[in-house]
Amino acid sequence: MSVNVEMRVDGPGETEYAEAAWALKENIRVNEGLLKQRRGFFMDAYRRSTTYLLIENETLIAFASTRRDGYILFLAVAPEARGEGHGKHLVAEVAREHPVVTCHARTTNQNALDFYESMGFEIQRRIENYYEDGGASYYLRLGEEAGLRERLSEFLLG
Repeated sequence: MSVNVEMRVDGPGETEYAEAAWALKENIRVNEGLLKQRRGFFMDAYRRSTTYLLIENETLIAFASTRRDGYILFLAVAPEARGEGHGKHLVAEVAREHPVVTCHARTTNQNALDFYESMGFEIQRRIENYYEDGGASYYLRLGEEAGLRERLSEFLLG
């Protein structure tokens, strides 16, 4: 990870980076057909969550929004910043605060499934018609096992 990357946090009720997060998410939606949430849903969820943000040269390059129970609502990394460990760093930050981390991923999103598997997530179940467009998801879970924080510690800063 670049030394110019800075971690910032928007806590519940804070929206300093909400517009930048929406723009990054929309870029991924348009170019990759993923993260298809409606704006109202996204903004409401963002306001209620804790969002970990990675900023490089004052540009948002990645973020993860999480609920109080450790559920990752959104995880997005700018295409030009992928492969540098940013997603793993964000998941590690969530795991630092929560003994169990969970999320959903489209059954057709092999890149996301490979990423989560590499982090140690396990598929708990398949949910048909989970998404508005009728797509299926997997519910994934990480945590409550020996060494979780140790395995993820290499991705944490400071």
